[in-house]
Amino acid sequence: MPEPIETLEGWYALHDFRSLDWEKWWGLSDSARTERLEVLKEWSRAWQSQNDKGTAGYGAYQIVGHKADLLWLYLCPTVDDLAQARSFFRSRLWAGLMRPAWSYLSVVELSQYMAKDQDAASPYLQSRLHPKLPQSPYLSFYPMSKRRQGEDNWYMLTQAQRRELMKAHGQIGHHHRARVSQIITGSQGLDDWEWGVTLLANDPIAFKKIVYEMRFDESTARFGEFGPFYIGIRLDLEHLDEWFAPRSLNARS
Repeated sequence: MPEPIETLEGWYALHDFRSLDWEKWWGLSDSARTERLEVLKEWSRAWQSQNDKGTAGYGAYQIVGHKADLLWLYLCPTVDDLAQARSFFRSRLWAGLMRPAWSYLSVVELSQYMAKDQDAASPYLQSRLHPKLPQSPYLSFYPMSKRRQGEDNWYMLTQAQRRELMKAHGQIGHHHRARVSQIITGSQGLDDWEWGVTLLANDPIAFKKIVYEMRFDESTARFGEFGPFYIGIRLDLEHLDEWFAPRSLNARS
């Protein structure tokens, strides 16, 4: 039997995609909307403080397209922490307003393909396993799996074959590292796909460039299967009011 590769695990990750019930939202009084926004800001501020201190990871993003309105991204030491974070929108003030659109549960993962011969306790690997989310304005998230069909069965390759393929795959990521930060999370036994890929950049074109180039890599061309792609724009505290109550509906000329 082909030998599995060892992996290192860090923080658990939850990509919590939500859609706002706009009809209910605008049906609230001005004071009721203000009250809910103030509570949301306080809650978001507490999570952002944890991200800044390096005790957890957190980011909020406006999703472009129809799949969701917002993404709340958490990186935490335990699954229990994620469950507690997700319960916020079931509170009295927010129940029924911010509805689940989709979610993805996984855990930050480094395989021995990428971490070979490195000390797991090194500051570099620890920073990779417990990442602070950067302030990059754009995010791309997608789940993926390795194909298991006929001759193209990833799990029937030898460890040496898989290592060589992943070496070439990693070189593409290394080539784009100045423009794209990435967080790889494993989800075997945790969710429907096998990995989640979170990319962060200053320009969304960088996502197109790196994903397109990776399509020509053999490990992707032969074995890669992809789920839906979500593109987000970072939503900072100072922009929450504007997102929930747009001041202008005028189209750009």
